[in-house]
Amino acid sequence: MKAFMDKDFMLQSPTAQHLYHTYAEGMPICDYHCHLSPREIYEDRKFENITQLWLGGRQPDGSYAGDHYKWRLMRSNGVPEEYITGDKPDRERFQKFAEALPMAIGNPMYHWTNLELHTYFGYDGVLNGDTAEEVWNLCNEKLQNDPKLTARGLIAQSNVAFIGTTDDPIDSLEWHEKIKNDPTIECIVGPSFRPDKAVNIQKPGFVEYMALLAKSVGKEKLACIHCVLDALTERLEFFVKMGCRAADHGLDYVPYREATLEEVNAIYQKAMAGEAVTVEEAEKYQTAILIHMGKLYHKHNVVMQLHYNCLRGVNRKMNSLLGPDTGFDMINTVSCGGAISSLLSKLNETDECPKTIIYSLNPADNEMIGTLLGAFQNDEVPGKIQHGSGWWFNDQKVGMENQMKSLANLGILGNFVGMLTDSRSFLSYTRHDYFRRIMCNLIGGWVDAGEYPNDEKALEKIVRGICFENAKRYFNL
Repeated sequence: MKAFMDKDFMLQSPTAQHLYHTYAEGMPICDYHCHLSPREIYEDRKFENITQLWLGGRQPDGSYAGDHYKWRLMRSNGVPEEYITGDKPDRERFQKFAEALPMAIGNPMYHWTNLELHTYFGYDGVLNGDTAEEVWNLCNEKLQNDPKLTARGLIAQSNVAFIGTTDDPIDSLEWHEKIKNDPTIECIVGPSFRPDKAVNIQKPGFVEYMALLAKSVGKEKLACIHCVLDALTERLEFFVKMGCRAADHGLDYVPYREATLEEVNAIYQKAMAGEAVTVEEAEKYQTAILIHMGKLYHKHNVVMQLHYNCLRGVNRKMNSLLGPDTGFDMINTVSCGGAISSLLSKLNETDECPKTIIYSLNPADNEMIGTLLGAFQNDEVPGKIQHGSGWWFNDQKVGMENQMKSLANLGILGNFVGMLTDSRSFLSYTRHDYFRRIMCNLIGGWVDAGEYPNDEKALEKIVRGICFENAKRYFNL
């Protein structure tokens, strides 16, 4: 019987172990998409206890922030909400999570949690209801006394070279500017342009948001679609000056419905007057924005990320009580490969298609994305169009393996830009280690099966590339 989570965790053969320990283990991390707070990085936040770091909860403004992966696990174990996002004492909340965790056999949360305890707190046991007090005391003592367990300390000891946060176009980026001007922060921290609220013309709050966007560019209002495009252009250019290397579009699905700007302007005026727009009208407006922004991304060498196929807030009662990103989302099944190809094709007509990473929350889209990639690659950079890593519900062993197998079958796995955390936690860098072990085990298995030669030079390039070097090149680090 193999020991639980030993140094060869997930590595099932000597070949896999060699690839990981020789080439992957010590590589820097490029965490090009996450939801960390730049303010917490700059201020070097110190956490009072492990519950704050893991579970979060209600914020001073009344919203909720934390790891909704853990919240979902606790709900699935029948834990009352008052221990999850409620106001129960942190020690009691931690106990409920510890009691739920052993039931999660086969869930990546079990691995992530114990990896974090081992990596950052030196705990070699396993977390459960019986060990909760021991772990609580150990972690909290270290959080209070170990300078390596602050926000910056965790980044430094994790060997993180780049962090791409997720930022709204109206953000002042004041904390990014402070980070940029602080020579004691060695990790590069760049904002990522996330214009969802300006794209989602059909969703509540659009009119109010456009007033905020206008204010961010010194205007009283954005009177027409040309004003909207100019405002987004101005804000992106500001982001680029502040070190932006990527944009991110979180879409229910990727639309494509061409229209003249005159048509789009009429739709915009309708929405700004408070009238409901149809699905077709919304798609025309969204398409115009995506085309415009895609061309700008290419001009400024900004990577366009497309995240889609999430059905959000499906538990309407709980979503209304707690708000978005609190664990009530699911995989959607919209098929929009044709729309994605039409968008890239339109941008490619004028040689203005940017580097693009495509993520679908539905793993059934893997092969579709894999075939789409090859239709739009060129010599700008190897792997210009990327199949994004296993995202959200797919960043578990099977999901990661399936994404990499699909990419290998239909494209070039060796040019893959690798893993990201997509997380709000400073402990989540162990997900990169988890991914690297799974990746080395997959590649090692192919070598052991005689499906790829035991070519040390080629294998080193592939493994180091997927771990860091490809992303370094792709994001111009």
